Amino acid sequence: MAEDKLTKIDLIDSVYLNTKIERQQVQVVAEALLEQIKLSLENGKSIELRGFGTFEKRLRKGRSKARNPKTGEIVSVEPHYVAVFRPGKELRNSLSNLPVTEDNSKK
Repeated sequence: MAEDKLTKIDLIDSVYLNTKIERQQVQVVAEALLEQIKLSLENGKSIELRGFGTFEKRLRKGRSKARNPKTGEIVSVEPHYVAVFRPGKELRNSLSNLPVTEDNSKK
């Protein structure tokens, strides 16, 4: 695991260690939760987790003159949906109170 990245397995392990619920049960619940978030977004519903944030889907406009960053070639991009996350007030406040150091100021 990279120092600045937490994976789904890392989260499952952390919940397991903090709750003493069996690791396999935690994994089943985590998978079910993520699947429900995905299905809700696919069905046009937003997911509001009070104190944390909101997941929702947004329509990105298509563009006829987009550029492939790898080749520089002009390509057409169709309109499509993307998942977005808006942090809640409590999460924004907790992050804004973190001290900024030279090491993490660019992250």
